Amino acid sequence: MKIVTIVGARPQFIKAAVVSAALAGKAEEILVHTGQHYDHNMSDVFFEELRIPHPKYNLGVGSGTHGHQTGEMLAKIEDVLFEEKPDLLLVYGDTNSTLAGALAASKIHIPVAHVEAGLRSYNMRMPEEQNRVLTDHISKWLFCPTQTAVENLKKEGITQGVSVTGDVMLDSVLHFLEIARQNPEKCAIFDTLGISPKKYRLATLHRAETTEGGLPAVLKIFRAFEQLPEKVVIPIHPRTRKLAEEAVRQEGFQNIQLIDPVGYLEMLLLTSNACQVLTDSGGLQKESWFMEVPCITLRGETEWVETLEGGWNVLSSLETEDILQKALHTHPDPAARGKKPFGDGHASEKIAEVLVR
Repeated sequence: MKIVTIVGARPQFIKAAVVSAALAGKAEEILVHTGQHYDHNMSDVFFEELRIPHPKYNLGVGSGTHGHQTGEMLAKIEDVLFEEKPDLLLVYGDTNSTLAGALAASKIHIPVAHVEAGLRSYNMRMPEEQNRVLTDHISKWLFCPTQTAVENLKKEGITQGVSVTGDVMLDSVLHFLEIARQNPEKCAIFDTLGISPKKYRLATLHRAETTEGGLPAVLKIFRAFEQLPEKVVIPIHPRTRKLAEEAVRQEGFQNIQLIDPVGYLEMLLLTSNACQVLTDSGGLQKESWFMEVPCITLRGETEWVETLEGGWNVLSSLETEDILQKALHTHPDPAARGKKPFGDGHASEKIAEVLVR
């Protein structure tokens, strides 16, 4: 069996690492990197750290408007599919790479497998929501991380080809966090940054919706961070770097430490050792939950509703006072940790088993 796998963004590299390992020896996998995340720290370092097979194709699409980026990916992926003639196409998550791959394959009658199917924020203004809804409706195999995702699909009339596998990100965290903890070079990040475990908060901001208000929007968020008792460490996404640096310059924030993007192993260490995470990322709010780190999600909704139970993840607006109050006064309930909504850490093996059956 030949499988073409599409990746393009950081979370997809992480998921592919464990699923590709599970497929090894059972199927021929051709990895295609769209180039959606295109600098070293956002892309190359992940292939190196996670030992993902080097992509056979790098499409070099890079950034652009949603329409331009998705259209260019679609055309180039179609060329790859004509060349490789795979038995199926595998996509992850909800990025433009996901949708472009699914569309390219479905147009030429190559069946699509979607990992992380069924997630819904019910905010159709989100590009990710548009991508995952459309991808689900043209997929033959839908691998759901949770039972909630299955129910979401059922409401849309999708019941065929649906499997509850658990979450491949849990597989990744369980596997790679242990590797990170045993790597002295990676553990040196705390000394490098001058921080101590559990005495800092970790924040990420990358969504266009978070920063569409420009500098005033970022200043509101940073004013809340500045008033927190612990230093706030922010690995800065290329999309928000200019605004973040300008905000720090303009108001002279002392409690905010902007750092370059870090690799996955270092990010796992930073997350697991933070006293709290503040983020607009879907993946990081879930990784925080896996590692039992309280999270404030800077969004009005989340597709990962399971993380909200017991106050381990709390939604916040982007207003200074709301962020501050929730960051200071949220106290998660340890008793809520009893359930395992994201599976047992063997999702990738279950996915491989279905695909090569």
